[in-house]
Amino acid sequence: MAALSAWVPARLWRAARALWGCRLQRGLGQDAAAAGGEKAAKPSFSDEAVQNLLYKMTGLNLQKVFRPVKKELKPPTYKLMTEAQLEEATRKAIEKAKERLIMPPVLDEREPIDDVLAEDKVLEGTETTKYIFTDLTYSVPHRERFIVVREPNGVLRKATWEERDRMIQIFFPQEGRRVSPPVLFKDEHLGTVFQQDRHEDVLNMCIAQFEPDSADYIRVHHRTYDDIEKHAKYDLLRSTRHFGGMVWYLVNRKKTDGLLIDMINRDLLDDAMSLITLYHMLHPECPSAKEAKEGKRQGVDLIKAFAKTESQREGYIQLALQAYEEAMATSTAS
Repeated sequence: MAALSAWVPARLWRAARALWGCRLQRGLGQDAAAAGGEKAAKPSFSDEAVQNLLYKMTGLNLQKVFRPVKKELKPPTYKLMTEAQLEEATRKAIEKAKERLIMPPVLDEREPIDDVLAEDKVLEGTETTKYIFTDLTYSVPHRERFIVVREPNGVLRKATWEERDRMIQIFFPQEGRRVSPPVLFKDEHLGTVFQQDRHEDVLNMCIAQFEPDSADYIRVHHRTYDDIEKHAKYDLLRSTRHFGGMVWYLVNRKKTDGLLIDMINRDLLDDAMSLITLYHMLHPECPSAKEAKEGKRQGVDLIKAFAKTESQREGYIQLALQAYEEAMATSTAS
């Protein structure tokens, strides 16, 4: 599986910042170290080195990126091309595919809003429902839009995030987003969708419905990643924009055994090395990270050292490596 060029992640990530229109923050476990001698902060999801590794592991499978979607059937279009025209069309397809693989940001959950502006007892009991007042100025960014709520008891407070999202969607509708989230995103319904291997569909709908730092957005993503890891269905997200976020989630939680075995079984040894490199970046205190830094272990030997010191499934990884080495020896002999 072809990997993306080294320069692609940095350029695409800058484009992603503009597309998402929000300030990228540090992801899971990425709080900056305070002044006073604490350990340096771990790499964040948006760091260029991290993005390079994640894009490399994502892969670029054009057949999967441009696979048919369910829509009205139309007659196929055929074109006669010269070799030069075919090469140019292929180049444009690859560039378009790279844009589709731009990874959504990984953000910390936004802080809850609980600000009371005034308590007007004289208004208590005058109304039985609450009123929401929204600033409709078009030039104001939604994050800065002033939205307040008057409660029946006379309290005037700032709107919660859920109230803000609902009012903004009413007055400034966003395509693909509903005022009330679909019941699909409830925990009791996600399992049914996962049984149909529709993990990518769930994540695409989640991105359209929720803000990337909302509690629901983070919950749905984590539930999806956990189900994929539980059933070893990693290939469902490979060559999609969601693969990097899944890898980041698993590495942060030291749940990489299944993914590492999957990569070895698919002869993706370079991806396996990238996975271990990312693991060492986020967990530099682990023994295999120290060995890698000292240059004592490389290639398959490094994977074996990683499996011995960091893995809960060392035997499975050793068997996968053994099968890989035997296949390589057979291939070389023939």
